[in-house]
Formats: sequence, structure tokens, C-alpha cells
Amino acid sequence: MGPEACDSRINRDQDPDGTCKPVTNSRVPGPHIPSFLLLLMLLAAPETCASGYQTCPKVQPNILNVHLVAHTHNDVGWLKTVDEYLYESETSPECVFHILNSVVKALQAQPTRRFIYVEMAFFSRWWQQQTKKMQKVVQDLVHQGRLEFANGGWVMNDEATTHYGAIVDQMTLGLRFLNDTFGEDGRPHVAWHIDPFGHSREQASLFAQMGFDGIFLGRIDYQDKTMRENIREMELVWKGSSSLQPPTADLFTIVLPNNYNPPPGLCWDSIQCDDLPVVKKPHRPIHNANKLVKYFLEVAANQAHHYNSNHIIMTMGSDFHYKQAESWFKNLDKLIQLVNAQQQVNKSQVHVLYSTPACYLQEVNKANLTWSVKQDDFFPYADFPNQFWTGYYTSRPALKRYERLSYNFLQVCNQLEAQVGPKANSRRYGFGSSKRLREAMAVLQHHDAVSGTSRQFVADDYARQLAEGWGKCEVLLSSALAQLIGSEEQFTFCHKLNYSICLLSQTTSRFHIIVYNPLGRRVNLMLRLPVSTSNFLVLHPNGQTVPSEHTRAIFDTHSGLLKEIENRDQKLVLPVYQAFFWYNANSLSGAYVFTPDNLKPLPVNLSPEIHLVKTALVQEVHQKFSDWCSQVVRLYPGQRQLELEWTVGPIPLEDGFGKEIISRFDTMLKTRGRFYTDSNGREILERRRNYRPTWKLMQTGPVAGNYYPVNSRIYIMDGNVQLTVLTDRSQGGSSMKDGSLELMVHRMLCSDDGKGVNEPLLELDRENRQGLIVRGRHLVLLDRIQSAAVEHRLLAEKVVLAPQVVLTPDSGRLWSHRGIRKQFSGLLRELPRAVRLLTLAHWGGNTLLLRLEHQFAVGEDTDGNLSSPVTLDLTNLFSTFTIISLQETTLAANQLRDRASRLQWTTEDDPPASQAPHQSLDFAAITLQPMEIRTFLASVQWKHSQGGGDTPRRARAPSTMGLVNLGLTILLLLLQTIVIKLPPTSPR
Repeated sequence: MGPEACDSRINRDQDPDGTCKPVTNSRVPGPHIPSFLLLLMLLAAPETCASGYQTCPKVQPNILNVHLVAHTHNDVGWLKTVDEYLYESETSPECVFHILNSVVKALQAQPTRRFIYVEMAFFSRWWQQQTKKMQKVVQDLVHQGRLEFANGGWVMNDEATTHYGAIVDQMTLGLRFLNDTFGEDGRPHVAWHIDPFGHSREQASLFAQMGFDGIFLGRIDYQDKTMRENIREMELVWKGSSSLQPPTADLFTIVLPNNYNPPPGLCWDSIQCDDLPVVKKPHRPIHNANKLVKYFLEVAANQAHHYNSNHIIMTMGSDFHYKQAESWFKNLDKLIQLVNAQQQVNKSQVHVLYSTPACYLQEVNKANLTWSVKQDDFFPYADFPNQFWTGYYTSRPALKRYERLSYNFLQVCNQLEAQVGPKANSRRYGFGSSKRLREAMAVLQHHDAVSGTSRQFVADDYARQLAEGWGKCEVLLSSALAQLIGSEEQFTFCHKLNYSICLLSQTTSRFHIIVYNPLGRRVNLMLRLPVSTSNFLVLHPNGQTVPSEHTRAIFDTHSGLLKEIENRDQKLVLPVYQAFFWYNANSLSGAYVFTPDNLKPLPVNLSPEIHLVKTALVQEVHQKFSDWCSQVVRLYPGQRQLELEWTVGPIPLEDGFGKEIISRFDTMLKTRGRFYTDSNGREILERRRNYRPTWKLMQTGPVAGNYYPVNSRIYIMDGNVQLTVLTDRSQGGSSMKDGSLELMVHRMLCSDDGKGVNEPLLELDRENRQGLIVRGRHLVLLDRIQSAAVEHRLLAEKVVLAPQVVLTPDSGRLWSHRGIRKQFSGLLRELPRAVRLLTLAHWGGNTLLLRLEHQFAVGEDTDGNLSSPVTLDLTNLFSTFTIISLQETTLAANQLRDRASRLQWTTEDDPPASQAPHQSLDFAAITLQPMEIRTFLASVQWKHSQGGGDTPRRARAPSTMGLVNLGLTILLLLLQTIVIKLPPTSPR
């Protein structure tokens, strides 16, 4: 936000008589207050007069109250790009800029009107272009509760294909904007997820930990919704975690009656719908007031049968509505007046009012009822028979991978900026910043972005935004690395390593590799770089060793398929056959929907061509299933996982059928129809074929109806053995028969599914205009059940936060100069294995945002103690700064934790659970319970940089090398060509 916007920010003090008076921050006498200190002041003042529940309208007791919620749903990209939606011309039906202008004007015209807004990616940009006068008008509307923010994230994120860390980041970005701009007045009290295509349990847990009192859902399975309407369970308490102590992750949940649209016949957006306006004058030929009132009362009475209190909610708006807001509000004004008049005329028991989701939720809470409980999630979602929205779990796999890589890179950028402090931009590389990538990553969490459900040119624009963000972060990283290493170098980032392309390593005989490990502990990494010759000498500061093997894979000599995996440490052997198949897609398959034409997939090839590559550092079996499908099965010494690097595409469409490609693993495990998937990369949920835990399923899609989102892992097990497959991006997965699991890796379709995109999912390479080639990895673990969680959780952490590799040409001074630092660690001691550093980022001034999480669930580690609480000492933990003071906040860092409170609910299982009393904060003893995330704003003092040389040791290696890296560590290596004789490879 620019200086003018900062100057026009409003603080609200309280007069002695209890009224609120606006005070313009730029007019307050005294010294300038830095923005980050202002935030802490706002966080620390909950008694300040604010909007929230205090400004809710009055309701009528003992009769039905109908809460009308005026809203617009603004997709942050879908059929048009973000910029096109924001700035389209006056004639365009979708123009967020004009929608917000129109709404503010309409709210000023009538003091009873209310409106909610959701997407900060749009609102923040609109706000920055307003005059101070207009900003003052908007601040007053927010203060009065007539313009209310719901959700408040940068976007309304997808819930199936998003990683929990990225969800937290995008919510933090949006909520911080609201806090900086409106203070406590702008804090949303409810989550508003009315358009995502199914809902995850982890999302509920995260929202609860952010301090939300409830969540409103628009889309749930049509069978589930019908059942809930019949038994009046459209509102419930959703338990978001099986590990966190209630009510920490419990969230009251409301399923809206019409997705998020108005009741049929009551849509008065003059551009987007054409229902007849309300005509009150009886002498007019088109007089319809009496008819509309009667119809409205019927709709209200019918809806009331599905809910339990004397309050119901009606959404009055939809996609990009309110560009001409007066049209909507004028008709709602008339409707409210006409319906409420019936209380006097006909003793009607219905009262209608302008309201908001938060005000509705408060009234439901006051009803003091007992609510049912849900412990699973709302996946998969179907809106009609055999129309399961499970294809988007995999759609646009290249974009999904780019998003996951960008999350990794953003955390590296954040961490180095935090560790270096103000000097991160003091070098010659120009102005670098994490802001652009942070905002681009937030946009990518939108439910039509990383989900892969936008049009192609919009997906291209999402990728462009990420690329621009990477560029700014690379400048920042260059400055930070120069500061930490002690030398300004020409740093190079190899963006095409998935193509085996890196210009510097392939054209230079002598170069440096800088490796940064963003994890809080040591990791073993096999680093692969393309080089021009296989003979390289590796100079490593501390030497290296190659441990013994833990895992063995056996291939069928006749078919060439993987047939057995052995865990040597645990003396486990499991027959496992893995191959690629495809489902022929019928005409209903599209970006959203997965509708295979047959129940059994067709094999790509069950006898692939293979050859073996075996060296001291890696063993590989190369499999060629077809011209468009291949795989390298890889084992590194010392690593327990079997790596399967698959390459799929261009998918052939000459036969006229779209194809959905899967990798399938078949075993003899007796799994009794059960398999397990992660929820947004965190907790694990049990899945059962053709079954839903809270309602009776009539299966209409035997394949697609059993697919679930796999964000990071899927596994099957019997009573003793567990087979886990980890992914490098979000994919759809299932177990279609006992002992089997499958993951969809790519899809190419000839038709559209009719859900709004209106274009087939035909991704083409922009250079050769052929179908897109996608490469990815599956990591396979075989374990006993008792130890499986330790292996897959620690491995998943390494996949999400992989070390960052940066190259630089050898200038001569970098390796030989005694003042150059060849090793650096941001931590003075490793974090415990159960603890992950989720966030370390610069917040402003001398303040850092710090998140620590316990990454194990209750009871997961039955052999050890990783599922036990962990206590950390944050004093003298970081090497480049000292923590001076610490304030704990809610998960999104917009409320102080000791002053945050939430509405309490009584359930069928338990009485209202009281919130745990806050304990005094001692940053020498920070305790994390299983699955707990704790968030802090830390005031720090950076230390002066100290250089120091290290003595290199020689180690002989080809272009693939093994190394040990320390937590939050930079490691400097030198590669130079030498002449050595390598053992020949052995063809198979």
C-alpha cells in the first residue's frame, strides 16, 4: 500500500461517553509510527470500539427471521485473467472495479443496506486507487458494519489441491491487509467458502485456528445435501482434527440452501439475470408485489423446514453481480418493506432484514441448540448422478507442479530475507522482494487456479505471475547470498532442470554450487545436474560418505515391470507390480469432471523396454512403455524410498478419445476396501470404496466416485505392512480393488464437461503445439505400520521444502579467499524431528513472523516418542538474530492469541468445550502438542555478519553427487572437470 493510502488509514478511539470517533492517522500529533508497530497496537486493543457483532441489526423474537445477504462472488481469474476481471470496460458484465464503485454508492444511499465482500486480491487493488475522501467513506461503512468482510483471504482458495502452508500464507496476506487498513473493524468473523468444489477437513481446522466462528459452504454432494435437508442437519459442528484438543479445530458449519445464488425468481441484477422487478403500484399493468410476497413467504417457509432455529439465510447475489448495485438494492428494499408489512396486515410470522453471515451466525448461536457432529470431509463432490468433480484433482499437472515449486522457493526467499534482515537489499543486484511472489502464490490458491479449472490463456497468465515473482525473489536471494557468503557473485538459477537443462553447468568446466536447506534439520540429498562431461572433481568442505542400502527393488525379467520391494532394515518383502494405464474419457469428462468410459483402465504396455544404469551413487532402471510414456525407477544409497520418475505426453488423441493416465500399484495386501489420503498435506483420513461416513451413498460413478484428492501421499495397509506413495504435486488417487492404489498423473480431453469453462482440457506445448509433456516423481515407502508415519511424514517434509540450488561461475576468489564463508547455518542447533519451521518471514521493521508446528498426529509414532508434546527453547536458536520479545497470535497473525475468543457450541457428543486458558509466554519453553501450529510475531535484533573460511576436502564423483546439508544451511561446493575412469554401465 502506497504512502497516501497509509496516511488515510483510520484509527478509532473511544470518547468518554462510549461513542466512537474517527481519527485520521496522518493528523495524530507526535512521532511517526511504523506500520508494523501500528499492527501490534491494533492487535493489542480488542476493547477498542469496533464493528463485528455489535453492529448487527435487530431481529424479531419468536418468529422466522430471514437474513438477506447481498454479495458478489468475484473469481480471481477463471474465464478471464485477474486484470481483465478487475479492469474490464463499462460494457463488460464482469468488472470488479465498477462493482465496488457501484456498491459503495448504493450503500451510501440507504442506511439499512448491507453488503459483504470476500476477495482481497481485488479489493486491495481497488482501495489503492481511491481518493482519501472515498477511503474515508469506505472506512465509515466498515465501521458501521454495513460493508463487512467475510473470509478475508487474498482469494477464496481451493480445498482439494492446495497445501496447508500455502493456504495459511494466502489467508495471512489478505487478513493483514484488512488489519492494516481497517483495524479490528475489518476483521472477518466467518469463513465464506461458497464455490470450492468439495471441502477438506484440514481447511476447517485451519479456519478454526485462525479464529473464525463458523464457515458457510455452497457446494456439497447432491445426495448429502438432500439427506441433510430431510433430517435438518444443514448446520453442524465440524471437528477439523483428531489430534487437537476441542474446540481448537472445531468449526460451526452452515450449508447454504441455493449454493450461493438467490432463490429462483428473485434475482435482480440488471446485467446478469432477467427476473421481473418488484412493482408495488397496483394500477401498473405489471404489478406483481402481492404475487412476489406470497412466493417469497412460501420459499422462506420451505427453507425453514430444513434448518433448526428461527433464523434462515438467503444469498442475494452471484458471480460478478452488483455492477449496477442500485438495481439489486432497490428491489430488495421493496421486498423487505412489503414482506414486513404483512406482519400487521395478515399477522405474518416472517421478518426480513438486511444482514451478513456473521450476524446470522450470532443469532443461531444465541438459539443455544444442540448440534450434530461431522468428523470426515466433503469429498468427493458431485452435483448430479455420475458427475463427480474429481478430474480437477489432476487437471493441469504442470501448473500444479509449478505452484508447489513456487511455494518451496517462496519459503527459501522468506527465510533468507528474515535471516539477513535490512541488508538483504544492500548489494548491487537491484531491488529484490518476496512481495510479488507472495501475492502470485496467493492468487494461485484460488479455486480456479491451482485446481486447473480456468481457461488455457488464464492458466498461462497464472504461470506468468509466478515467473515474475520468481524474478524478484531471485534478486533478493542474490543479495542475501552475497551477504552471507561474503562475496558478490553472478548467481544463476537453473529453471529447466526438469528438462535436464542448465546452461552454466553444461558449458563451464569449473563452477560453484550453493545449496540452501530450508528445513530445520540435516537432510541427505542426491543432487543431479546436467554437465558436459561425466568426469568431475567435487570439492566439498567436509568430505562425504556413501551409506549402505536400505531398500531393494526387483524387476520381472520377462515383462520388465517392477515386481517386488524389500525393506532390508525391517526384513519386509512385498510383491508390488507397477504399470501405467489409461481411462478412456467420455464426452462428460472435462477440467472439473472425471467420467471414464469404462470401469477398467487400459494398459499402456505391460512389457516395457528396459535398461539398467548402475553406479556407486545411483541404480536406475529405465522403462519405456510407449513413445509418450516412460519411467526411471531409481535407488540412491542410504535412502529408504524408491523413486519413480515418470514422463507422460504428448497423450495421443488420434482415436478420438480423451485419456486420463494413471500409475497403478498392485499388491496382495488385504485392505478390506480401505485406503488413506492426506488432507492438504497434514492429517490423514481413512477412505472406503463406495462409502461415505455420514450418509448412505447410492454410487453412480464406480470409478470417479471413489477418487479423492491426494495432496502429498496415499497409502494402503493390512494389519502389519503399509505401502505409501508420496507425490510431488496434487493428484487424484484411489484404490479400486483390494491391495491396489492408483494415482492420476495426466489427462488430455476432447470435450468440455459443461461446468462453465466451455473449452476442452487440451494443453499444448507453446513451442511445438503438441500435447504437453509432464514429468514428475512418486516416492514409494514400504514399512511396518508402527514405523510408517515416521518415514512418510519426514519424507513429505523434504519433498515440499527441498534444498534450493544456485550456481555461480568460478571467479577464482570464491573458493580461495580466506574471508569467504563456505558453510553457514541459520540455526545454532537442529530442531527436533517432530517440529517443522513452517514460516520464517520478514513482517516489517525489526519484526519477523515465526510459525512452528508439530508435524505428527496423536498416536502415529507407536514405536517412538515423535507423537509426544515437544518443548523448544527459542533463545539463541538463530545465528543471525536474537529474539528480543515475542507475541503469540492466532494462526493468520491478525489477533493476539491471549485475547482471541470464539463462539461456543453444544454438540450431541459433548457439552460446550471451553477454550484452554492462556499460559504466560516463555520463549525459553515453547511447547507444541501433536498437530499444533503456534504463530509468533518476534521482535529481533540482527547480529553483525562475521566471515570465515573453511578448508575444502577432495572427493571424487561424477555429475551426481551425495552431500550432507545442515538445517537452514548454505553449503558451497566447487566442481571442476578432471579425467577419471568410470565403470561401464550395464545394459539389461
